[in-house]
Amino acid sequence: MKETYDVIVVGGGIAGLTSAAYICRAGKSTLLVEKQEKLGGLVSTFWHEGFAFDAGARAFVNSGILHPMMRSLGIKMEVTENPITIGIVDRWVRMRSRESLQDYANLLKDIFPENVADIDRIIEEINKIIVYLDVLYGIDNPLFMEDMRDKEYLTKTLLPWFIKYQKNMRKIAKLNEPVNTYLKRFTDNNALIGMIAQHFFEDTPTFFALSYFGLYLDYFYPMGGTGSFVEQLANKVSEAGGEILTNTSVISVDAQAHEVVLSNGQKAGYKKLVWAADQNSLYKIVSGTSDSKVQKQRSLTEAGKGSDSIYTLFLAADLEKDYVKERIGTHAFYTPDTQGMHVLGSWETVAEQGNERLLEWLGSYLEKTTYEISCPSLRDPSLAPQGKTGMVISSLMDYSLVKRFSDAGQYDEFKQFCNQKIIEVLERHLLPDLARKTLFSFSSTPMTIERRTGSKQGAITGWAFTNQEMPSPNRFKTMGKSITTPIQDVLQCGQWTFSPSGVPISVMTGKMASDAVIKALKR
Repeated sequence: MKETYDVIVVGGGIAGLTSAAYICRAGKSTLLVEKQEKLGGLVSTFWHEGFAFDAGARAFVNSGILHPMMRSLGIKMEVTENPITIGIVDRWVRMRSRESLQDYANLLKDIFPENVADIDRIIEEINKIIVYLDVLYGIDNPLFMEDMRDKEYLTKTLLPWFIKYQKNMRKIAKLNEPVNTYLKRFTDNNALIGMIAQHFFEDTPTFFALSYFGLYLDYFYPMGGTGSFVEQLANKVSEAGGEILTNTSVISVDAQAHEVVLSNGQKAGYKKLVWAADQNSLYKIVSGTSDSKVQKQRSLTEAGKGSDSIYTLFLAADLEKDYVKERIGTHAFYTPDTQGMHVLGSWETVAEQGNERLLEWLGSYLEKTTYEISCPSLRDPSLAPQGKTGMVISSLMDYSLVKRFSDAGQYDEFKQFCNQKIIEVLERHLLPDLARKTLFSFSSTPMTIERRTGSKQGAITGWAFTNQEMPSPNRFKTMGKSITTPIQDVLQCGQWTFSPSGVPISVMTGKMASDAVIKALKR
């Protein structure tokens, strides 16, 4: 370690790795600090008894960002298509093209024949949003262009796109309303609304939620698992001379002295600091500033609630890959009940009746919730033994609900109950005899995610949309300001920087932070 670096990047997730890779490439001395043993944060692949499982993102959406970023950094990674299927009870739609949206509409009409006109209006809205999406992601994001002096590109591609982009951004800005509320304009059938909206976090903005019906066609999967993307980025940092410290935390930041103290007892100075970790932790440990804006942000991040989290069952089964693919698909979003979760009410409404009653509610929830089912070996057969299949099965889960059982000393009982119920639901609807065919299974909860990544309340997309005041910008027109902090020479990037977030936003803010740092250090 050196005594001083041009830049210290805190957090070795996708955002921190992206930022560090570009900063190193610009020739700036860089230290990347990650508190976990493995890099990647919410993006990783691990192996267990011969099966590979993706612990975070199940696949990636290009969004006009990831592919140009990979080309820009010279990342050569073999990828494959990641077809999405949507299932409700025993009906399935495979999202192969834009025309598949009409197949989805027909599926809904079969379930809700009394709401045919409502469904047509909703699908019309989704189609409008997909058109906006075409403009938003219609070209490779210019942020990753290496040479902006190409006049033909500027006049024939970028300028026409920018004009359309400005017009569509005004339309998109009007779609910041929570998706559940928005859908009530078109139907009063709460079960129908639930079928569409329960794929998403509570109060997810309409544009972000409904645009996914277009983004489903934009998914891709790295051969070797999502973690191979992390490995490639880490290699780019090391090849360019960057230093990477894992198993090391930043325990204090002195903003006045421009110095950090690490958990190993060492100190390091910086000219610029890029915070790519949990934003709340930065404001807990920073000193050397009494700026009122810092105090306000500290209060906001402390009080802010993280987004919904997920419960994940990792399962290996003695089932042929082709059999699973035929019944589920490669990567599915599956809802086993047509009533929707709205009939249950919130878990808090039954919590006062005790945890036994709460388990009953949880059982009903797991029978009605929407599951994301990802099978890594159906994209890359090498990720599971021949004749067997690994599955990653996830559902939205409230951190506070899990913590209630943990505080009561019932954490293991809670997990065992969830695991058995999920297998029961899948066996009943999708994979007969699954329990007998299961080779092993284990699970991850929101508390696991919090412990493993440090993400507040196990959040997987930054701040919850239910916060009365968001600790981060949440409108596209303000994204340019999202990387700034009120702390001198400290920038930020990653999922806590802008909402709604995800891998593309983390990559984009990582690049924005690196550009700002490189520009400032040239002065």
